[in-house]
Amino acid sequence: MSAVLTRHNVKVIGRGEQPMLFAHGYGCDQNMWRFITPAFEDRYKIVLFDHVGHGQSDAAAFDQTRYGALNGYADDVLAICRELDLTNVIFVGHSVSAMIGVLATVQEPERFDRLVLIGPSPRYINDGDYVGGFKQEDIEGVLDFLDSNHLGWSSTMAPVIMGNPDRPELGEELTNSFCRTDPEIAKHFARVTFLSDSRADLSKVATKALILQCSQDVIAPEAVGHYMHQNLPGSEFVLMKATGHCPNLSAPEETIAAMEAFLRDPAPAKASA
Repeated sequence: MSAVLTRHNVKVIGRGEQPMLFAHGYGCDQNMWRFITPAFEDRYKIVLFDHVGHGQSDAAAFDQTRYGALNGYADDVLAICRELDLTNVIFVGHSVSAMIGVLATVQEPERFDRLVLIGPSPRYINDGDYVGGFKQEDIEGVLDFLDSNHLGWSSTMAPVIMGNPDRPELGEELTNSFCRTDPEIAKHFARVTFLSDSRADLSKVATKALILQCSQDVIAPEAVGHYMHQNLPGSEFVLMKATGHCPNLSAPEETIAAMEAFLRDPAPAKASA
């Protein structure tokens, strides 16, 4: 296996030809897709990977400069695509990886067929008329808490992010995933994520996109989903009944159904250069 595939613990499964590349969110790994991928294995080539510092990736490959912005993670996505010679890709990204997929698509639009963006946010901090869901001081407080107590932050924040208090086992799984992440990488990635601003990139996307917005999502509130829809050309918006920020775990059936409906709809022909 090549260095790129080893570094990201890349797994390829499925019996189809068209690639469907799944990118997990902050503090997670490819295992978070285990309830989603079986629905697509018969028809697609499923590609799973771990961001550097997460799951079974090579944490030694982490470099603060390379990963000082989300573009470094987008470059990793493109490196995996090149290594596997993937084209006509359906990119499925959760949380921060939704925006990583947007950035990758802007760089190499010809490589991607569609985007499925689950709980995306182009900016988490409020800015004038833009509602991201957090004040600057709120984010700084979250990051200071993480800097001082990684395990305490994980056990406190994960259940809030999951947003299904009647199903504590889901919050516990996310807590355990956060806790397994290398603390220094977790702190750095959190700062890059929560201080990112990718709003200017949305208008550059020519790839058809589905925005899946959960109800009662404290990380990406409904106003953010509507902003994404209004500023992402040709996008489709679905407000899910699922609550919280991780419908891939809490509501896989609803997530799959929304994806299936989107994939059945013919994609518009791409303009030639």
